[in-house]
Amino acid sequence: MDAKGLGAPVKKTVGALMRGLEWFLGLMLILTICLNFVNVIGRYVFNKSILGAEEVQVFALIWMAFLGTAVVTWRNMHLRMDALSNRFPPSIRKTLRVAEFVICLFVVGYTVVQSWDYVSRMMMLGYESDVAHIPMWIPHAAVLTGLVLIVLLLLAATITGGEKPVGGDAESGSAQP
Repeated sequence: MDAKGLGAPVKKTVGALMRGLEWFLGLMLILTICLNFVNVIGRYVFNKSILGAEEVQVFALIWMAFLGTAVVTWRNMHLRMDALSNRFPPSIRKTLRVAEFVICLFVVGYTVVQSWDYVSRMMMLGYESDVAHIPMWIPHAAVLTGLVLIVLLLLAATITGGEKPVGGDAESGSAQP
């Protein structure tokens, strides 16, 4: 099967994975809010707080932010300074989009390599957070994971021909059921 024939199945599969990731991120947000609520009640009603709750909440938010970038990348809903480029003819816009893709792939790819090195060192050194004693490679791996997903999604976009992904409308900025 050639790349053209792979486009629809890749788009459908990755779209389903991104919808699953969105649900997971929503659940993570709800659990983080619940942890915060329980901690507030414990602190102000019972004068006891959950040790390390703040660290867990911050680390969860970091993971949500970097995993969320994958969804935004797939939906093609990231911020873009395109006020000027939208006035160019379609051929120049297409060239700009290719240049944007190559630059993004290079920058994100380079950052993945650097992040891998950093996470590996954190694992080797065995650093832990101060209160919750969470291995510090875990929150740092959020950056690595999010960026690896972006690289994979950029590559998937080339297979699908850069078409709008299933479940998202890049023009209106709204998700479709």
